[in-house]
Amino acid sequence: MAFRRCILAIVVLAAIGSGHAQMAENLRSIHTLAVASLGDGAEARAVRHRIVQRLEKSGRIKFVEDPGAADAELRGASSIWATGTVVIDPRSNSSRQTNYLGYISMEIVGKGNQPLWSYLVTPSRFRSGSITDDLADHAATRLLSAIESDESGSTAPLAGARPHVTLHAAGATLPAPLYLQWFESSGIRVAYDPIGSEAGIQQLKDGKVDFAASDMPLTSQDSSGPSPVIQIPIVVGGVVPIYNLPGLGRELDLTPEVLAGIYSGKIRKWNDPALRKSNPGAPLPNAEIAVVHRSEGSGTTFVWTSFLSSASPEWKTSVGSGTHVAWPAGTDAEGNQGVADLVKKTPNSIGYAELIYAIQHQLDYAAVRNPAGRFIRADLASITAAAAEAAPSADREFPISILNARNKAAYPVSTFTWILVPKDVLDPGKKAAIADLLKWMLTTGQKQCAALGYPPLPQQVAARALDAVDRLK
Repeated sequence: MAFRRCILAIVVLAAIGSGHAQMAENLRSIHTLAVASLGDGAEARAVRHRIVQRLEKSGRIKFVEDPGAADAELRGASSIWATGTVVIDPRSNSSRQTNYLGYISMEIVGKGNQPLWSYLVTPSRFRSGSITDDLADHAATRLLSAIESDESGSTAPLAGARPHVTLHAAGATLPAPLYLQWFESSGIRVAYDPIGSEAGIQQLKDGKVDFAASDMPLTSQDSSGPSPVIQIPIVVGGVVPIYNLPGLGRELDLTPEVLAGIYSGKIRKWNDPALRKSNPGAPLPNAEIAVVHRSEGSGTTFVWTSFLSSASPEWKTSVGSGTHVAWPAGTDAEGNQGVADLVKKTPNSIGYAELIYAIQHQLDYAAVRNPAGRFIRADLASITAAAAEAAPSADREFPISILNARNKAAYPVSTFTWILVPKDVLDPGKKAAIADLLKWMLTTGQKQCAALGYPPLPQQVAARALDAVDRLK
């Protein structure tokens, strides 16, 4: 399946031999580090070379070529691509500047091939120098900071393989890249069908799957009805406005009101005054905006339409929020993957998808104005800033929404994504396997998620989630 291969290619996971018994069990115990290839081509080699230089210059980490002689190994992948050119001086044909985007997906593994830490580096919004230097410097700085503060956290290896148990699950496409990676790594066999949150919830109600995944929290009626369900937050994601504007050569800033206007059909052209106001000097074309939205019942749509409802009283009244809405404008596509595919091949289009789908498809995505009045581009730091405000309360075990977080550095269209499990799992083998899997996802798995662009859960939320898993037993 091409989609699955594309997902799993982002994080390069090579096997470690038995000669690594001396490797570190946490970040703080790392003193020597091997750095694997970060991809093919001159740019990937340049990124790796600069990361090694920065690590050695720090004096904290010694670089070694042989992974067998290292405390840990840094692995990953990187990619850089051109997004367009900007004319610096209209009077000179030679004064053109090419703009680039890219990423580094990296993971540190230690003793027993256990993941200790991961991260997805995206370019600084305002940078000087080359993109390779920008990405590499950010990667080295973030890695050294993680080692100094020992962000490796706790590790809960699976109690034991359950080779005779296969779990079936369905639901959200927003976290599907991460889930496919997790299910490959966890040691428990899981067949996951990314069919959208609404369809996944329905399959759970019909007894067709063992658990479901949703980006939309359940209502109190769903979670405490005749067939009660436990909902457990698993990871954090960000929904971004992706767009395809050939020749723009710069990033867009979009306000919530403009996004509501585009999706309502009231803003029809890219050079509309409202768009020009937040993007002064941008060569916005006099072209119709091709709007793309989801076709099926979608938790990503629930997040997106909830955000638009918060931005526009008119949208809230006339369209509202939900997994399905009566879209006033646009063309539909199935899944985050389908929306990204359609935007990729449609000039002058706009859509919405989880951050990793924008990166995988090498699509531009806009910065969005948050409640503090700042235009924030989605990345690990800004989505983490949104989640940082979340804390369980006395009347609610888990925070439900992190949309429009008040932190001035927070990306405003951020969300938890959830695993839904029936309270009464009758098959004891499956009950034990689900509990083992969820505990692994909430501990060891959290250290893998950042390499795919999903921030881990805040510690307080993860601790409550582990308590909820214990109640399954």
